[in-house]
Amino acid sequence: MTTHQDNGLEAERTATPPTGPSSEQPSVTEPTEPRPPLPPSPEQSAPATVTPTGAPTGADETAVGQQGPDLTTSLGTRLRDTDHSLKAGSRGPLLLQDHHLREKITHFDHERIPERVVHARGAGAHGEFVAYGNAAGVTCADFLAEGVRTPVFVRFSTVLGSRGSADTVRDTRGFATKFYTREGVFDLVGNNMPVFFIQDGIKFPDIIHAGKPHPDREIPQAQSAHDTFWDFVSLHTEAQHHTMWNMSDRGIPRSFRMMEGFGVHTFRLQDADGSTTLAKLHWKPRLGVHSLTWEEAQLAGGVDPDFHRRDLYDAIESGACPEWELGLQVFPDTEEQTFEGIDLLDPTKMVPEELAPVQPVGRMTLTGTPTNFFAEVEQVAFHVGNLVPGIDVTDDPLMQVRLFSYVDTQLTRLGGPNFNQLPINRSHAPVNDMLRDGFGQQAVHGGIAPYRPNSLDGGCPFVPPGSGGTGAETPQVTPGEGWFVETPREVPASRKVRAAPASFADHFTQARLFWLSMTSVEQDHIVAAYTFELGKCYESAIRERQLMALGAIDGSLAERVAEGLGMPVPEPVEQPAADVAPSPALRQVGEEWPVDGRKVGILVDTGSDLGAVADLRDGLLAVGVVPLVIAPTGGPVGDSELGADRTYDTVRSVEMDGLLLANSASDAGSSAPDHGRSPVALLVDEVYRQAKPIAALGGEEVLTAVGVAPGTLGTVSGDADDLVGPMVGLLARHRVWDRLTDAT
Repeated sequence: MTTHQDNGLEAERTATPPTGPSSEQPSVTEPTEPRPPLPPSPEQSAPATVTPTGAPTGADETAVGQQGPDLTTSLGTRLRDTDHSLKAGSRGPLLLQDHHLREKITHFDHERIPERVVHARGAGAHGEFVAYGNAAGVTCADFLAEGVRTPVFVRFSTVLGSRGSADTVRDTRGFATKFYTREGVFDLVGNNMPVFFIQDGIKFPDIIHAGKPHPDREIPQAQSAHDTFWDFVSLHTEAQHHTMWNMSDRGIPRSFRMMEGFGVHTFRLQDADGSTTLAKLHWKPRLGVHSLTWEEAQLAGGVDPDFHRRDLYDAIESGACPEWELGLQVFPDTEEQTFEGIDLLDPTKMVPEELAPVQPVGRMTLTGTPTNFFAEVEQVAFHVGNLVPGIDVTDDPLMQVRLFSYVDTQLTRLGGPNFNQLPINRSHAPVNDMLRDGFGQQAVHGGIAPYRPNSLDGGCPFVPPGSGGTGAETPQVTPGEGWFVETPREVPASRKVRAAPASFADHFTQARLFWLSMTSVEQDHIVAAYTFELGKCYESAIRERQLMALGAIDGSLAERVAEGLGMPVPEPVEQPAADVAPSPALRQVGEEWPVDGRKVGILVDTGSDLGAVADLRDGLLAVGVVPLVIAPTGGPVGDSELGADRTYDTVRSVEMDGLLLANSASDAGSSAPDHGRSPVALLVDEVYRQAKPIAALGGEEVLTAVGVAPGTLGTVSGDADDLVGPMVGLLARHRVWDRLTDAT
């Protein structure tokens, strides 16, 4: 078993429990003494205070928030009342002259903007990227030079659901990162899966129409378990590889903090001298890649639809700041643009890490939650074409369409062409773009000649000497000089066609590679996911057609899904590929990872040893684990200062990664029943079934009292000093996987 250790650069990690929503404790009575707005909470960050054209203002981040202690209009006129409309008498009609009412209601009526067509449901956070410097041999991108620190903003999202949908649905997750570099903004707009459903962006509206709710009844919401989705992917078999990833545990991640990120496409990197290398970009989470069980995903969708959002923000607040390493897979930039027989321009294909190892080039740490969700998470605008010197696009036909679509979609959603001037989107590099006017213009441009060449504004803005304006060829400028340079490449002699290259025709080999790379328990989950999703399809013809596609991936996979559907196994559309080498790097099972921000429930009652409970709580916090004290009622536990974080009635197993029983054996089943079972028994049963570790303070009788046999896989018992270490060891593996294997 591989154990992933820190590289020694980090300080000792401890955790602090999350606090309330306000930055200070509120009073019971209404505050009436005027005072300035409260400062932000310690974990909150905000966009940098730069002008629309990239100049630092030196102002504090709070300078863009509300100012002064008194209520005012939007233009600063102080108001004495905002609870009563202006009327003709206390019972009379309202008066048109009530300018405050009109301003307040009119603004409210226009507060919402169109949600994103895809990736509407999201969460974001601020952070910093620090480069290791070892990418210097393949790219001159300044933010990848050794020791350079670059502010970032990251937005995670689901793809299909609306803004109000649940976090834990089975879906691909967006993983978009905005780097505010010294050379401009670089957006790495990726997903938590390295491939996509389609090869050509012209099909993007089609796959999204198929995945969205049916247009007649607007159901089902935020899921692919319906006829139109499976109709599309069974007819467009290029989608089978991505669909396999979606049906795997990757489709229901445990946390944004425990997701990989992928740039999906192949990029062309440029060195300072203009030499080029092809590369795929990856985010590797420090905590490893982990997932929910399907039962947990459904539980969370009911008891906490904001599960992933809450987990991200609670982790940052508790000090368990999420971290990822940015890594590169690099390939020679050949005329064919292939590697080991894999077409690097096909977005439905990946390159196994065993063939091209991922080389870490820097580390990103998310350290700040948004100060204002709308201003930051909703208004952030990503674009695949936001590039910096040293990084260029390729001719991937999906990537090429995204270069157009990402700008186009902002024009309606953010109200015009000046969306890059919104605070969250502003460049931290100087901006002199010759773009003028338009809705939402926030810059106050000087001069009279926004064109070039010009003499009236002294020739500003300038380009490299000898370029533009006279029909002359662009001078030989390299990316290393700080200019963005499109890579000069010969375009082969060709003719206009609507066609795909022959190398795009293999739709099943890599799906088979993924299937063969999974452990037995991961394969069980894939079979269950296909069976559930296809079982939700009304039309038997669609189920049969998808079974034919599964048969081309693996015969046993098709047989097991067909058995669950109660259908015969049809002939596959083609025979599965032979001699496909598995990629162990794709597995999520079998390794140990850091436990920062993991949550452990501590079950207490009136008979608990509260001194030992306090020791357990402190011991878990000291190793970066967040304890949740679960008591019969809220408030202080007994006569101690220990407070309940959850009660028996408000907790469910999905909130925790492990359970520590500190309740007395005599009280184990004495709480009010829930459908004939006590909440304690229900909680323990769920934790056990989901293969999470269970520890008992005291003897094995505590385990026995809740129906867990002593010696069961993933259980420990003993004194407070003996429990933290074994519990952390079990948490590091994410689940007690052997317990799931034994159950099948």
